[in-house]
Amino acid sequence: METIGTWWMWAGFFGIVLVMLAIDLFVVGGGKRHRVSVKEAAVWSGIWVIVSMTFAALLWAYLTGTAGREVADEKALEYITGYLIEKSLAIDNVFVWLMLFSFFHIPLELQKRVLVYGVLGAIVMRTGMIFAGVWLINQFHWLLYVFGAFLLVTGVKMWFMAEHSPDLERNPVIRWIRGHMKVTDQLHGERFFVMKEDGGRLVRYVTPLFLVLVLVELTDLIFAVDSIPAIFAITTDPFIVLTSNVFAILGLRSMYFLLADMADRFSLLKYGLALVLVFVGTKMLLIDLVKIPVLLSLGVVAVIIGGSVVLSLKRSARAQDARPAGR
Repeated sequence: METIGTWWMWAGFFGIVLVMLAIDLFVVGGGKRHRVSVKEAAVWSGIWVIVSMTFAALLWAYLTGTAGREVADEKALEYITGYLIEKSLAIDNVFVWLMLFSFFHIPLELQKRVLVYGVLGAIVMRTGMIFAGVWLINQFHWLLYVFGAFLLVTGVKMWFMAEHSPDLERNPVIRWIRGHMKVTDQLHGERFFVMKEDGGRLVRYVTPLFLVLVLVELTDLIFAVDSIPAIFAITTDPFIVLTSNVFAILGLRSMYFLLADMADRFSLLKYGLALVLVFVGTKMLLIDLVKIPVLLSLGVVAVIIGGSVVLSLKRSARAQDARPAGR
């Protein structure tokens, strides 16, 4: 695997991640039952963006001195583009989390615990998938075309299914768990398992919070299948792919609490995400015919996401103005 990452760069990256995770888990809210406010979520979202962009600046400065300005510019742009793509596609993940928490009636103060495990699980899964994906692409270049076709089809499907809400009552994972495990009717604080008396003996039950955790991890896996091939259209350097992905994921929990109260204002964002997947899939299919510059890719993704956000807010404002007074 060709990569710019040296052993100390990998060590430094994982050191930064561990320190930031420790602060986020044990200092902010103390790792205990905690209702995350919009202000706290906004502050931490900003901190994660600053940390991520600082990492990009340090990477650029190091490569400028060791590999030259051209390589530094290229790799920094690849990192920022990968970060933006992952951050954008992760918004759809946030919408699914909102739906899950609403369906199971999980209060805000209990959601942090689930999302902490969700983020940690996503990091572990994506690390394995990224290294496996890079190895496979290096061995079988034609897989890029498979990934490209998959992203193109997924983008088209997302466009036509943007207004569709899945029926969780029929979700096969939930039905399987309920068919093979005893599930409590009520939440028991932050606990995933409880012991209850059943037929004169103590039996382990899972709580609805456990069901939500399983579904959160499952959605992380599903969305990783979309987002990881997407960044392979930009670069196959495992250091760039992993660092941009992980930094985008680390800010996901804060972004969730920031968007939780305003998700309905971004009604057109899913269409923007669908267009991003179509663009990246097309780019991957043409990778050996047309070399689309990384800077152009970054601009296209930024315009699509920014445009869908602006149009969503305008649509939301028009809908609010059209409501009768007093409603």
